[in-house]
Amino acid sequence: MIPVVLSGGSGTRLWPLSRQSKPKQFLSLAGERTMLQDTVSRISDYPGMRAPVVVCNDKHRFLVAEQLLELEQEHQGIILEPVARDTAPAITLAALHARANGLDEPMLVLPSDHVITNKAAFHTAIGRAATLAEQGRLVTFGVVCSRPETGYGYIKSGERIGAAGEGLEVERFVEKPDLATAETYVADGSYFWNGGMFVFTPSAFLKEMQAHAPAILQACELAYASAKTDLDFIRLSAELFGESPSLSIDYALMEKTANAAVVPLDAGWNDVGAYSALWDVLEKDEANNASRGDTLLNNCKDTLAVAESRLVCANGVEDLVIIETHDAVLVSTKDKAQDVKALVDALKAKKRSEALEHREGFRPWGVYDCIDKGSRFLVKRITVKPGQKLSLQMHHHRAEHWVVVTGTAKVRCGDKTTLLSENESTYIPLGELHQLSNPGKVDLELIEVQSGSYLGEDDIERFEDAYGRTDDQAGK
Repeated sequence: MIPVVLSGGSGTRLWPLSRQSKPKQFLSLAGERTMLQDTVSRISDYPGMRAPVVVCNDKHRFLVAEQLLELEQEHQGIILEPVARDTAPAITLAALHARANGLDEPMLVLPSDHVITNKAAFHTAIGRAATLAEQGRLVTFGVVCSRPETGYGYIKSGERIGAAGEGLEVERFVEKPDLATAETYVADGSYFWNGGMFVFTPSAFLKEMQAHAPAILQACELAYASAKTDLDFIRLSAELFGESPSLSIDYALMEKTANAAVVPLDAGWNDVGAYSALWDVLEKDEANNASRGDTLLNNCKDTLAVAESRLVCANGVEDLVIIETHDAVLVSTKDKAQDVKALVDALKAKKRSEALEHREGFRPWGVYDCIDKGSRFLVKRITVKPGQKLSLQMHHHRAEHWVVVTGTAKVRCGDKTTLLSENESTYIPLGELHQLSNPGKVDLELIEVQSGSYLGEDDIERFEDAYGRTDDQAGK
């Protein structure tokens, strides 16, 4: 079986934890590992499961590669979407990739940002879906409803199918209902939540795409034919892939095909789509509070508190969501947590960087943290992993001062190369060609002070880069 992990979401309802630069699939929200890592791990021991194919946003490619590396997880390719085009084109790319590699076994398509607590039940459902997929069916998983829910779409099931009754016919897909309608769905018993997970063979899927969404298939075929391999990544032409209509797999195909089937799934599924859902999946105290990080709750009830960088205390509150990050604090009632997206839209309208970016920036060579800034200065803590190096570059609007805190820095500045150790420093003049690398066996940590008229991440001209980045991909 070919696992396909879709990692293109932005998770704006979990702001400020989740942001466009590092959305929820790359965060450790419900456990020690990230949601992407949990997704890959929970299927890695399924019999016959191959290494995964990951489809992700081009800007997240190094996050995906690094998190798979942390798991010591091999992969069959990381396909980069140069522009967002929803799930139908993303899955089509994965099916074309499988076909190009001579594979036509069932593909298990999974979002990268869901929680499933009962792995054994999930594996059983996968087996049933695979059996139907081998018979030419396009199978989706129907999550058994635990309550009336207005935030999910539903699947109306029909007659049982399969030699051993592995699944059910799909009568129709249903949009998100109002509460009264959702209550009738749950009472009916033939409706399931639409969890956005699928199993089908590449050949069956591509045949149905040709019949029902030929424009998507054609654009993806042309884009995949133009693909170039770069390190772990499969890069596509933005122009060709951009010609694809932007549609979900449900709208493009599953609602139209006559071969759809649904396998019931009762495995502790949660899409963690809002803070109320995160509260659901976390362990609670005796007052039904859930918390992560350095928190202290006194006389509180039914509250979620998350602290990233400092102590968070709450006293005498109920049904609140309190989220603290390095650069933002969110307070909301739990029943209004779905509306956080409106705050993100307002921040975008004000052109606030907090809407999209974390204070931390993640790069293939390591990470930086913006710890202070003013009108003409910016202070960063920079960590470079052993054996890694930044691009050979220059800046047109700023100079930089570097002070080594731990490790050893190899610094090229103009035509001179020096080694700096703990408590040593150097100065990079404006317009000077320079490069920083870590030749040691431990992390290099340094403090960088930038000064100048413009301190944006896009003030960079690259001359060499080990990671294939270009000048329009902002950052060191």
